[in-house]
Amino acid sequence: MATKLPPLPSISEIVRMYKLKARKQLSQNFLLDMNLTKKIVKAAGNISDGYVCEIGPGPGGISRSILEKDVRGLAVIEKDKRFIPSLQMLGDAGGGKMKIYHGDILQYDMDDVFPSEIKNKWEDEPPNLHLIGNLPFNVSTPLIIKLLHAISERRGPWKHGRVNLTLTFQEEVGYRMSVPPGDKERCRLSVMCQHLCHVDTKFIIPGSAFVPAPKVNVAVVTFNPLKKPLISQPFKLVEKVARHTFHYKQKMVRKGIETLFPPDMPELTAKMFELSEVNPNLKPINLTNEEIGRLCHVYNYICEQHPYILSYDYRSPQMKDFVRKARQIEMDKIEQQIILGPSEMTESKIAPENNT
Repeated sequence: MATKLPPLPSISEIVRMYKLKARKQLSQNFLLDMNLTKKIVKAAGNISDGYVCEIGPGPGGISRSILEKDVRGLAVIEKDKRFIPSLQMLGDAGGGKMKIYHGDILQYDMDDVFPSEIKNKWEDEPPNLHLIGNLPFNVSTPLIIKLLHAISERRGPWKHGRVNLTLTFQEEVGYRMSVPPGDKERCRLSVMCQHLCHVDTKFIIPGSAFVPAPKVNVAVVTFNPLKKPLISQPFKLVEKVARHTFHYKQKMVRKGIETLFPPDMPELTAKMFELSEVNPNLKPINLTNEEIGRLCHVYNYICEQHPYILSYDYRSPQMKDFVRKARQIEMDKIEQQIILGPSEMTESKIAPENNT
């Protein structure tokens, strides 16, 4: 259902009225074509009678297309104060359905962007709540990692259920998010997105459609959270294993896995591949999500045996002294305990998981 808004200046006219210029340092690119803003909103699915949170509305092109869909409420989060007056004008035309929040989305607490009474169980159908945004290129990757972290812990917007996202990215970044194993563009981002969401690139917008025109095209990507993540380990652990796995992307996977452990503990790298049954000679791009999941489970097991390993960072110059002290603490604890015997890792700890 469409809602007829009162007559308003076009987005191009608003940009001129308020003397709005895209700031290069904020990676701003305005989308002035209302046909394209409507297409982005359509990609989010049926939002009528629902609630939407828009990230980075800028002069309000997508916001206007959202309000025209007869939503019950729209919350917009904008970092640049210059856009607030034009958004207020749009909010007035929207009959009070629109709330404007000023803040940096990378730091913003999104706990209250949706009404608390609207909530579905995680296993049920997604609630009629949506996140939509035309993201500046300089925040798109760190932001999706932040949002995926929140999805994994079912907090923020995702305390309401499996809220869907519709966001824009540089075309190559959007492509990496959904590529299968074996693709040369597969990377850490591919794993992190796919283990928590079904990812779908809906369409590509040519760079020439934006003002100023970027040198790359833009992908409109949807994320539908899975009922069960592919890897049932904490987000930060999965992210760390994925990051190290792809650290030496063109070399064998064991080169990246080695950096998870102190260099004088090669037996832990060997244990990773022995228990996970992953071929250490594969290239990282050829690993399936299930194989990366097995590596995560084994890494978690090793960290349970040697807790300091989880904090180990091979790039830190202080790590050598940190590891020495941590080992000494570990040995002191062992000496104070009654040794009952070695514990072996059971197959259940590394068994493949089924996703629904």
